[in-house]
This record gives sequence, C-alpha cells and structure tokens, in this order.
Amino acid sequence: MNKEFIAALDELEKEKNIPKKQILDAVSKALVAAYKGRNKTNEADVYVEIDESDGTIDVLHRKTVVDEVMDPDTEVSLAEMQEFDDSYEIGDVADFPFAVEDFSRIAAQTAKQVVVQAIRDAERGMIYDEYKDRQGEIITGLIQRVGGGSVYVTIGRTEGVLPVNEQVRGERYVGNNRMKFYIVEVRGAENRGPQIFLSRTHPNLVRKLFELEVPEIREGIVSIVNVAREPGSRTKMAVQSADDSVDPVGACVGSRGNRVQAVVDELMDEKIDIIAWSNDLNNNIKSALQPATVEKIVYDEEENRATAVVPDFQLSLAIGKEGQNVRLAARLCGVKIDIKSHTQYYGGAEELLDLDNTNAELDDEGFYNVDDFAPDEAAEVQPAETPAIEEEEEYLSPEDYDPSADGALEKAPAEEAEPQDSEEDEDLDS
Repeated sequence: MNKEFIAALDELEKEKNIPKKQILDAVSKALVAAYKGRNKTNEADVYVEIDESDGTIDVLHRKTVVDEVMDPDTEVSLAEMQEFDDSYEIGDVADFPFAVEDFSRIAAQTAKQVVVQAIRDAERGMIYDEYKDRQGEIITGLIQRVGGGSVYVTIGRTEGVLPVNEQVRGERYVGNNRMKFYIVEVRGAENRGPQIFLSRTHPNLVRKLFELEVPEIREGIVSIVNVAREPGSRTKMAVQSADDSVDPVGACVGSRGNRVQAVVDELMDEKIDIIAWSNDLNNNIKSALQPATVEKIVYDEEENRATAVVPDFQLSLAIGKEGQNVRLAARLCGVKIDIKSHTQYYGGAEELLDLDNTNAELDDEGFYNVDDFAPDEAAEVQPAETPAIEEEEEYLSPEDYDPSADGALEKAPAEEAEPQDSEEDEDLDS
C-alpha cells in the first residue's frame, strides 16, 4: 500500500461518498483473511496497522509468552523471546510482523475481492440510508427498461422498480421518458442491495403533486383532507383552508387552472374534482357528488349510511359511469352512499319506509302519513293507484266550472240532436 492508494481512496470518498475509514477497515479485514489463509489457521490473533499519511501497512501476529508452547498459532516460548529481549516474562504479549509482499497471488486476489465487496456493501448501505427516510415522498425518475411486467426506473444513484400492480392501466412506459413516482416501500436486501418500490397508482401521488404545485399547501395554509382515486380515470380531492381569506379550491386550481392542469398533465389527463371540505357531513356529501345536484341527504349514523336524493334527470349523473361518481364520493367522505331519484324517494311509501325505517301507515283518506320524514316542501304523497276515468264519459273543463255549484265538477250534459224536418212540416210547406 502506498500514497497512490490512499489518494485513490480519497477520490472514491468524494465521488461515491463512501468514508475512507470504511474502506480501510475492509482492507484490514482482507489482509487478515489473506494472512490466515496463507498460514492455514483461524486461531491466530492478527491485526493490521495502516498509516493514512504515507500508506504504509503492517500486519502483526500477536502471541502470548508462555513457558511451554501448546498452540503455536497463539503462543510463543519464553526462552525464544528472551533470545531477542531478556525483559520478556510469562504472560507478556509479543507482536510478530509479517511482510505484505510475502502474500501469495491467490491471497492478494482474495484481498482484492474483499475490498471490492466492501465497497459495494458500503454503497448499498448508503443508498438504503438515503432512501429509507424518503418512503412516502415523490421522486422523478428516468425509465430504463421493462422486464417481467415490471418497469425499472433510474432514480439518482440507484434503480427503482414499478411493479405491475402499481402501474396505471393505459399508461405507456417508454424508455428514456421522465415521470414522477411515489416511493411506496424501501427494503434493505442484504445480497441484492436495497430495493425501492415505486407507484403511479397511489392516492398520495396526487397529494404530493399538488404540494409541488400549490405554495399554500406547502406553507400549511391549505390542507388536503382526503383523496379518493381511481388511477387513470378520475380523482376526487377534499381541501380546506386555515385562513378564511384563502379559497382552498381556488388555490389548488390556480390562475386559469394552471396549477391543476399541471397535475392533470403529469397524470396523463386524469380528471380531478376538487371540493371544499367543511364540518357538515351533508354538505360534504353534496359537494362530493358533484356535478350532480343533491336535493336531500338522509343519514343513518348507526349504519354510517347516507341516502342522497337527486332530480330524476340527474340520477345517472350522480351515480356516474359504472358507479364511479358515487363510489369515489363514498370513499372521500368515509360513508356508504345510496342514490335515489326524486320519484323513487317521494313516489311511494315503500321507498320511504326503506329509507327512514319509519312506521308510516295508510290513513282513512287513502294518503300516507309522512310528517316525520317528508321534506319541508312536501307534506303528503298521493297513493300509487288512482281510479281510472271511463273514456265514454265527458267532463267539464276547469274553465266551465261553476263555483256556485256544489261538489266537484259536474258531468257535462249530453249534446242535443239537431231537429229534423218531419213529414207534417213538409206538408205545411207544400
């Protein structure tokens, strides 16, 4: 070992940020292993001294001074030591230097392999230490290749893996494309090195993207309460503001929609709905079901289930394609949501009984008593069946109704037949 080697270690420390002491420790272990291999002993007490200033190295074999040697690998006789120095006594420790140049080619190769492996282990350990605390963060990576369904991404000094179950259906992962990923998990595999698992489907990817684009979120003025996402299709995000003067939705949308558009572009045109969160669950459910307009919310606290009543023509809009809109709204609000059209809710007793679990009864007049669970604007619901009107009977129109008459609209009198000339009239004329 010489000054050039020490200089190389200094350069390695700068480039790969591996401490020089860590490499020197590996070198010491390699030389000890080489010495023991050369002398075919595992019992020897061997240590290495390295001078970092000039690169000199000493391999020392330490033995204990004894009267009679039982193990030559660990002991040396007093008589032998007193030939060199008569001050030695039984129990003293003597160090025997060993020249590094005396190592065989195989031993030197073994030492080299140990050093190389030590450098790799050091790199892996540093990479793991660097990324283990970044779990849950967003990172930009360069797509390298696709293999076995997984996508391998270069992230800094190492490589991350995007598994199949974390990929968005419909997204194309083309080599040398840059994309943002969410770090799901970091594993410190000893043999294969650290494994960093990435995601493009995690809801927190949306959360982190908005943190990058919206200063109010980074500053803590606006907070993201919850995110419900169906990757590649649609996301609903609830936000609220700690400052009444700051509109949380407007802050996330940005001027002319530039902030939300940046997130949409990164997510390959995934639709994003942003709603303002409040302490009122009914309002939150109504907002979450947008773009549909909700007329009424009935919430069952025991079952944590809400029934939302919407106009008839917006029923499919509230449910969404394949139930997506109501499904995302339920995840966002943390409740089960049933959607009823206006007609379904107000059109008969069966729906009312099912929704509110109320013992409504049919009264004497043929109407249902819904005072306990009907909205303010309605007090009665007509029975489902009404008498049919016979087609051959004619009734007066409301314009012909005589207020002075008693009862309901009267039956219209039958039309009188036009008089026809009789034979007697013909005789008179003649």
